[in-house]
Amino acid sequence: MENHVIQSLVIAIILGFAIGMQRTMAHLYKQEGRPKTLFAGSRTFALISLLGFLSGQLATLAPYIVTTIAVALVILIGLSYLAKTFLFQKMGMTTQITALITYLLGLMVFFDLREYAVFIGVIMIVLLESKPKLQKIEQHISPDDLNATVLLLAMTFLILPVLPNEMTGPYSLFNPYKTWLMAVIIAAVSFIGYVAIKALGNKRGILFTGIFGGLISSTAISISLSRIYLTQKMFLQNFVAGIAIASTFMFLRVLFEAYVINQKVALMLVIPYLMATFSGLIYVYLIYQRTQPLKVEVEPIEIAKNPLQLSEAIKFGLLFGVIYGVTTLVHHYGDIGVYAVSFISGLGDVDATALSLSQLEIDQKISLTASVHGIVIASVTNSLVKLGIVYWLGGKTIGMRISLFYLIALGMMGIGLWVNTLVFP
Repeated sequence: MENHVIQSLVIAIILGFAIGMQRTMAHLYKQEGRPKTLFAGSRTFALISLLGFLSGQLATLAPYIVTTIAVALVILIGLSYLAKTFLFQKMGMTTQITALITYLLGLMVFFDLREYAVFIGVIMIVLLESKPKLQKIEQHISPDDLNATVLLLAMTFLILPVLPNEMTGPYSLFNPYKTWLMAVIIAAVSFIGYVAIKALGNKRGILFTGIFGGLISSTAISISLSRIYLTQKMFLQNFVAGIAIASTFMFLRVLFEAYVINQKVALMLVIPYLMATFSGLIYVYLIYQRTQPLKVEVEPIEIAKNPLQLSEAIKFGLLFGVIYGVTTLVHHYGDIGVYAVSFISGLGDVDATALSLSQLEIDQKISLTASVHGIVIASVTNSLVKLGIVYWLGGKTIGMRISLFYLIALGMMGIGLWVNTLVFP
């Protein structure tokens, strides 16, 4: 027997056994340690995968053997499901569907698709293990969240492809396709933080809230934590760490947004923005060493609102369109016009500026240098706005510590820009 066949056979059996082990462990105990009735265990799943492998091997001798065995397996699984439903009042079909897929994995291994079979098997185990976490997410997702998500997904995959990808309107300053695409990108980034906050809760600690809240809006985090600090001033270090980590993640968010649109711009931003990020993380780590256990509930409107809501997407799309159009008009006055728009837009939002300037560089309406420096100006302006918010709402004590954070992070960003002049002369 060839070694290749033996290896494939072993892989098929191990795959089935691993999947069956997960099913066994997940269903071993129902309540108080009592065994739960199980459709198939580790050995059965290993045999199902082996059955798939043998079906593929016998297909050359009996052309319909794969279909015949598959139908027999479906009937057997169907009977087991009916027995479970009527005898034990259990309605789930996860294990039964898993058994069918395991049969197909055995077939894939025989037909020299071992890498794909292993990959799919690992994904299956991860999905099966994620049930408790998925249930927790489902508990925190409201009907409005689901409706907003479905609506935007429909508009993205149904309407986006048919939008004209060309400049229209007065002075040809508006591109419907690119404007909506930018709205989808920023909504997707924010939605990651939104889901994390909704699923994991925001009572696990200020640092945790700052990390995921920073993916949505570091400005919202600065406002919320500054206000709460006034009622719990003894936990100063906790609030400093939370605000600082949210602002640190803002640098990573901007870098990611630039990379999605324009890799050339992102390459020029890598050194200064990663230096700002790493120095910010070091500052947060040192502060975190002196924090005390504290869990608070942070529910600012900006964080509680689903970023996939249509109104949020339209709002960002309009902002992107305005910045793109204005910058296109003023770039005739040189880079100073681009920087002026970057400064003004940075007072409210750095994401739209990063995406707009990255796209403008692709369209050859502004230079690479103007795009990079404009994004930096917007980031610095937005950081100073957040610092002012902390001073205004939280007071001098917390403001001084956040000032030190921005002094270090923005200082390292400046050094990174200087390094850029050496690396990219």
